[in-house]
Amino acid sequence: MIQLREYQKEISINGLEILKKFKILYLAMEVRTGKTLTSLHISDLYGAKNVLFATKKKAIPSILNDYKLLNPNYQITVINDESLHKVDDTFDLVIHDEHHRFGAYPKPNKSAKLFKQNYGNLPMIFLSGTPFPESYSQVFHQFWISKQSPFIESNFYKWAKNYVNITQRNLGYGMVNDYSDANFKKIKPIIEPYIITFTQAKAGFETNVKETVLYCDINTTNLIKQLTKDLVIEGKEEVILADTAVKLQSKIHQLSSGTIKFESGNSKVLDYSKAYFIAEKFKDKKIAIFYKFKEELEAIRAVFKYKLTTDLTEFNTSDKNIALQFISGREGISLKMADCLVAYNIDFSATTYFQFKDRLTTKERKENNLYWIFSKGGIEEKIYKAVQNKKSYTLNLFKKDFMKPIKKNLTFYEYAVTNDIVKISDYTYKNMSTYKIYSYKELNKEYELFKKDHGI
Repeated sequence: MIQLREYQKEISINGLEILKKFKILYLAMEVRTGKTLTSLHISDLYGAKNVLFATKKKAIPSILNDYKLLNPNYQITVINDESLHKVDDTFDLVIHDEHHRFGAYPKPNKSAKLFKQNYGNLPMIFLSGTPFPESYSQVFHQFWISKQSPFIESNFYKWAKNYVNITQRNLGYGMVNDYSDANFKKIKPIIEPYIITFTQAKAGFETNVKETVLYCDINTTNLIKQLTKDLVIEGKEEVILADTAVKLQSKIHQLSSGTIKFESGNSKVLDYSKAYFIAEKFKDKKIAIFYKFKEELEAIRAVFKYKLTTDLTEFNTSDKNIALQFISGREGISLKMADCLVAYNIDFSATTYFQFKDRLTTKERKENNLYWIFSKGGIEEKIYKAVQNKKSYTLNLFKKDFMKPIKKNLTFYEYAVTNDIVKISDYTYKNMSTYKIYSYKELNKEYELFKKDHGI
């Protein structure tokens, strides 16, 4: 049977009182401080008989192991969010891991809606090391899933009127509301009674994360330049099409690490330079490699061969390296057996950046080494600068970095492409970012106003 640390015991006692009083407990404990084990212990103290624990797929084995070691007096079902619809049982307590994933706004995501519908009446324990990573507006739907939410507003828009400084921003095709500037001074006293915060420093961690950027020559640089200029590259069998800003951003992101998804839907590794660079640079190390696109995994496999696994258990019990995708590997798992982390690419999300950095952290480890492999002339360095400043690499930032200034003779077609608008029939257009449908007349009117506003 596992023994809890003293701070975990104290948090459990305090957390039990909050859960009893409010039916909601939010454990905002930094990674590696033991929030999973603490939540399982609180559930035992609460007297639960059947607990549902929703998490990410790769974290399930670790949670089941903690449950086995703790040996509490209740049954547990551990499942990933995407499989919640398969659950057919009655529970008396729910734990939701990496709870910030329910922080989408202004509308809740699909999993949050299902969670509220099925378990909104039950006592809940929320777990996250980064509760509101990008905006305090992320707080609303995290509590909204419970019918015991401290907020009286029934939806985000009503809540925003009271807690958000609503501004507007121009997305090129028009003005939209920006709900990111929430007033935390008003929010804090309402949610504070529900939350227990605990840091690695309080737990006695003295870990230093050392980040190093390494640059690699790659053979797709000219393709990036050509695509940025022409928005299309036609080969003998395949086409690379970037007829919207969103697609251009994605294609440049792929090409910067040597892969591409063609217009046909087929994908391919175009260059193995990064994989060979990593294999040579870290040949004497046991490493965890994080990748973004599936073809990057194929490049890594082709170079590392039998020295690579994607299974955490095999990684922990062998001398193999491991490859994990950013989204699935950034949360809920420990990579303490790795000598260092190596990033084959970089994700647009600031949340992913900060969670990824902590995958090596343990109380005993004093220094974590993290290496970013960037292509010379690629997009990665620009993304890195944004996420380091807690900003996701948005389409607006991309346009400033890669897209040409507004031309004084901007054509109707160029205006549409720049603003992610595509033709879907003879007289109908669609904005691929907002899904707004335009008639030719409506879009042309907007185009003429745009020209007038910019003196074109």
